[in-house]
Amino acid sequence: MDSGSSPSLFPLHRCKTIHLVRHGQGIHNVEGAKNYKKLMKPEYFDAHLTPLGWQQVDNLRKHVHESGLSKRIELVITSPLLRALQTAVGVFGGEGYTDRMDILPLMVANAGYSERPSISSLNCPPIIAIELCREHLGVHPCDNRRSISDYQFLFPAVDFSLIESDEDILWKANVRELKEEVAARGLKFLNWLSTRKEKEIAIVTHGGFLFHTLSALLNDCDPLAKKEMCKHFANCELRSMVIVDRSMTGSDSSTTNYPGKIPDGLDLPRGVASENLEKEKSNLV
Repeated sequence: MDSGSSPSLFPLHRCKTIHLVRHGQGIHNVEGAKNYKKLMKPEYFDAHLTPLGWQQVDNLRKHVHESGLSKRIELVITSPLLRALQTAVGVFGGEGYTDRMDILPLMVANAGYSERPSISSLNCPPIIAIELCREHLGVHPCDNRRSISDYQFLFPAVDFSLIESDEDILWKANVRELKEEVAARGLKFLNWLSTRKEKEIAIVTHGGFLFHTLSALLNDCDPLAKKEMCKHFANCELRSMVIVDRSMTGSDSSTTNYPGKIPDGLDLPRGVASENLEKEKSNLV
């Protein structure tokens, strides 16, 4: 049998299910899709979602709930750019927010010109922001983030604690990150992801980051699988994949495996067992 076409097996506890999501349409996507140079516009700084982008978020949210994903996802990781944060809380956040002093909203009303009400942090997975899954760094103002202090005001219940610098020290006005550097950052992100205890994780990020990371990661895989997984993401597209820890270095143990032989002891042949049972019955008479 051709081993390349045969099914393969791997221990379940060495795997994670990830749901990759590209953000909804941002204001920079409208003109940028027609003319790449338009992305240089200063007014696209940390681009927010368009009204169409919010419609895309609503549609993906509906799918996530109808498919049952909303009940399975244990953690949401997002890029700390405004369009990604809006997408993350819009898709995976809780239902309608009521003003309570003891519960912070995921997003305050009208955050990032959204004209949207506050989004609740109740009954939804935790959402954390990570610099490693940001879009291609440098030159384009749309990929320049604002301060974490500003974000914390707009998204009070999102966890920004893993971001070290309040100001954006990664984005450079005159230096564009190389594609190879984006891919290397993406692989570093996936290595970090493999250390997380959660087994089902949603990641809200960007088209360029996803394309370069997946292309590098899947360089040696089956051409058909690579074609399916590496094609460019549409706005608010979700693709589900499995990460396998082939190094076997993870410390997680299986929560479903069962060792057997409990209770331990010799397994008597059927005839002997029946005779012993009859003797036990006669002794009771």
